[in-house]
Amino acid sequence: MKDIAEQIFLAGVDAVLPDKLIRSQVKLSGDFLHLAEWEFPLSRFRQIYLLAAGKAAAAMACEMERLLGDRIRDGHIITKYGHGRALKRLTLTEAGHPVPDAEGVKGTQRMLDIARKAGENDLVVCLLSGGASALMADLPEGISLDDLKRTNELLVTCGADIAKINTIRKHLSGVKGGELARTLFPATTVSLILSDVVGNRLEVIASGPTAGDRTNFADAMDVINSYSLKEKLPASVLHHLQKGVAGSIPDTPKPDDPIFQNVYNYVIGSNSTALRAAAQKAEELGCTTEIVTETLQGDYTAVADYILDTVENYQRPKRAKPLCLLFGGEPTVKVSGNGKGGRNQHLALYLATRISPKKRITILCAGTDGTDGPTDAAGAVIDDKTVSNALERGINPYQYLNGCDSYHFFQQAGGHIMTGNTGTNVMDMIVAIGED
Repeated sequence: MKDIAEQIFLAGVDAVLPDKLIRSQVKLSGDFLHLAEWEFPLSRFRQIYLLAAGKAAAAMACEMERLLGDRIRDGHIITKYGHGRALKRLTLTEAGHPVPDAEGVKGTQRMLDIARKAGENDLVVCLLSGGASALMADLPEGISLDDLKRTNELLVTCGADIAKINTIRKHLSGVKGGELARTLFPATTVSLILSDVVGNRLEVIASGPTAGDRTNFADAMDVINSYSLKEKLPASVLHHLQKGVAGSIPDTPKPDDPIFQNVYNYVIGSNSTALRAAAQKAEELGCTTEIVTETLQGDYTAVADYILDTVENYQRPKRAKPLCLLFGGEPTVKVSGNGKGGRNQHLALYLATRISPKKRITILCAGTDGTDGPTDAAGAVIDDKTVSNALERGINPYQYLNGCDSYHFFQQAGGHIMTGNTGTNVMDMIVAIGED
């Protein structure tokens, strides 16, 4: 069943590979360029520029480069270390994620330099995917790179969801929260987006560089207060946000701002795309299958309760075939201890400690990008024997769980899902298989 769960997960990942999604949404027919649901005559534009950021940015850009060729005047890509691709006409920066670094700052400056060249008669294609919010790094006046790094370290470990994290990121940037669209105006901008957030909210994905922002500086301060970050943040960051609340710094552009009149945003792939493909694979493998939700979020303990309760409810009628339940989303973990892991491995380990040894259940938790937290694992798969087998070998799962050290638990006990960099990113998938 562990092998079957992995096959189901990989089928979902395969369905959201960037080259497939770009080919399905971008067509060139004579003088007309079809981008998602829009059609543009190429004769209308003087130049075409391409900008991309995120874990899937290089893979998306490769396919766009193949389709548009020398029609691309200039462009730049920012992606995570190890996620780059060979490009012929575009330049590329690999940078830090989830904590920004100096390479991200340089890459973002290069991107903005190109954006400033775009004029009223130009077309800019933006390719955005998960991870772009950290990778597009810029420094507001008075804030150092070390201060920005420290802020992001606090944000990604405090237990806040991505919408709250990005509310703060948007208000510490001149490129996120619609600011890239401001720089590009009045050029025509089409953003093709691979969603890694619950609800596919444009202003949250990649911190919405080409989308109007409904949040403000006061919202950013509310997040800081809610997660007790005020005393931990660098003074320069806190001062910047407080100046914004006071009105001394202009807020991010809102959805009704005229700068968005030539902007077209379109989600080309999401968690639901992956779940549908995974469900089809599960049926082919002989399972009775149900997609439960693509909006899984919140603290991992509540998520685990929901998963186990759902499996229990679906298992009550006896079934001739194994039951496969699929969940998508992004749970959160407030990190304590100095261990190594990621939210998927941590959730999997916690689930393992909660499953009754009398139940025949297998659960896989993995990130579609292939990297769970700061590790080389996509996630992990567990079953009703994971804990007992580990204890027999002298491996204490509770000790690793309490130390947020799930990576080293699965490294010893087995169960890691190792895909390598998948080149895509549509949040996490959870595959739960129950047998009567």
